Amino acid sequence: MLESTYSDQHAFPPFLGLEMSHDSPIIVKSIELLRYAGTYLVRSVSEDGAIGISVCNSRARYLFPMLKELVIPAFVGRDVRELESLVNEVYIYRSNYKYQGTPFWNCVAYVEASLFDLLGKVTNRSVGDLVGEVWRDEIPIYLSSMRRDTTPEEEVEWLSKRLSETKARAIKMKIGGRMRNNMDSMPGRTESLIPLARKTFGDDVTLYVDANGSYDHRKAIEIGRILADNAYSFFEEPCPFEQYEETKAVADALDMDVAGGEQDCNLGHFKVMIRERIVNVVQPDLMYNGGLIRALRLARMAAEAGMKVTPHSPKHNPELCTLLHFASVVRNTGPFMEFPAVAVKYDPWYDPAFVLQEGGKIKVPTGPGLGVSYDESIWEQAEKI
Repeated sequence: MLESTYSDQHAFPPFLGLEMSHDSPIIVKSIELLRYAGTYLVRSVSEDGAIGISVCNSRARYLFPMLKELVIPAFVGRDVRELESLVNEVYIYRSNYKYQGTPFWNCVAYVEASLFDLLGKVTNRSVGDLVGEVWRDEIPIYLSSMRRDTTPEEEVEWLSKRLSETKARAIKMKIGGRMRNNMDSMPGRTESLIPLARKTFGDDVTLYVDANGSYDHRKAIEIGRILADNAYSFFEEPCPFEQYEETKAVADALDMDVAGGEQDCNLGHFKVMIRERIVNVVQPDLMYNGGLIRALRLARMAAEAGMKVTPHSPKHNPELCTLLHFASVVRNTGPFMEFPAVAVKYDPWYDPAFVLQEGGKIKVPTGPGLGVSYDESIWEQAEKI
């Protein structure tokens, strides 16, 4: 019998023990959304003057009315030490469950990250230390190509340069035409790219692909067999993400891992995906799925089922922080976390720079909270939204 998928919140009681992190209440006085140089930031302030800051993803540009009217008020006046319970409660605050979906959970993730930063600064602990036992301070990454406009030859050429520059040991490429019902971005690109990349990069480089829901299950199985013959390690989102039966048919047919979950944000649905082995590798986006707390719950579910969790996160600025702290404490991650393949110029209004170290690794920020500091001058220039 299929159990209910409603248990988005209430089947997951708090387990982090954040209330033990400080002796006295830390009450949220205000939370505001700011825009600086095209980047959206959430700044939280406690009644005692402590400040927490998070960087939003680009979707804040469209989501800010929901953030300001339906999410922020649920946290103001509350004790940050009860953050896990607050993330539970925001789901029913002002009937927010009627807005269930990635737009709503993105907004929750923005606020949660800011409050985690505030709590860490008050307690002088990193977010990783607040939520678990930190077991590593640098994270191996895979270079994630976001391109479908290249020929196979152009794709392997530019990725070869990035491999040489970064010394990374894994790559993910885009295949198919992104939700285009078996159409490729250009005729024959996928079938040519798969073997060419393996031949070019050799057996020592781990290869992944992301189809972004390009195929029905029949075409996906056909492509998947080419991937398996060329020793690719996972096939991400072969079918449209909401078509669970199609994706499961692919996972059942292939002798390789099928990954998915980027577009999902209902923990009850994830329970079914894990139990029914709709995918083999679980891939929540930490913002789309509602933040670090919900991602940790999902990692625990995956661990209990003997599955890996490898979040979607092609980020290069402080948006990356929650993923790095997540990967520093979770032991059932895949071998590599996602990082954009494109070379990005560092903007010095925040520190540290999220740059790759030798061997294709990135360091986990070690300071209190999220571990990022900001140039104070930006607050004078930032626009309040």
